Amino acid sequence: MRNRVFFVRLEGLPDDFRPQTLIRRFIINGAGLFIASVIVPGIEIGDWQSLLAGSAIFAIVNALLRPLAMLVSCCLIIGSFGLFILVVNAALLGLTAWTAGQLGLNFSVSGFWSALFGAIIISMVAITANMIVRRPGRGESGQA
Repeated sequence: MRNRVFFVRLEGLPDDFRPQTLIRRFIINGAGLFIASVIVPGIEIGDWQSLLAGSAIFAIVNALLRPLAMLVSCCLIIGSFGLFILVVNAALLGLTAWTAGQLGLNFSVSGFWSALFGAIIISMVAITANMIVRRPGRGESGQA
C-alpha cells in the first residue's frame, strides 16, 4: 500500500481567511457588538465571556452564512438599492443571539428592530475601523 502525504499551504489563502484578517475582524465585531449593546436597548450582553463567545459566533455565522444569504436575496438587495443588506445583517445578528442562547450565554437580542438597529451600529463600527486600519493597495505606497 502506498502512503500519500497531504500538505496544506497557508500562503495562497485569500485575504479574508488569513489569520491576521480573522483576528482583526473578531476584534472589530467584538467592539461593534459591545457598542451596539450599550446603545441599542434590546441587545443585552451579560459579561465579557459572553461578548467574546458572541463575537466568535458572529464571526462564524458571517463567514459561513452571509455569502449564502446574499446570494439567495440578491434580487431583493438590487431591488432595494442595497438596503435589504441591513435585513440580512439583522437576521445574522438574530441567529447569533439564538445560537448564543442555545449555548447558555448571556447574549440576547429582543426582536427584529433591536437586531436591525444593532446591525446598523455594528456595520458603522466595522466600516470606521476598516477605514482606519486599511492597508494600502498594490498601486499605493501609503506615503505622501
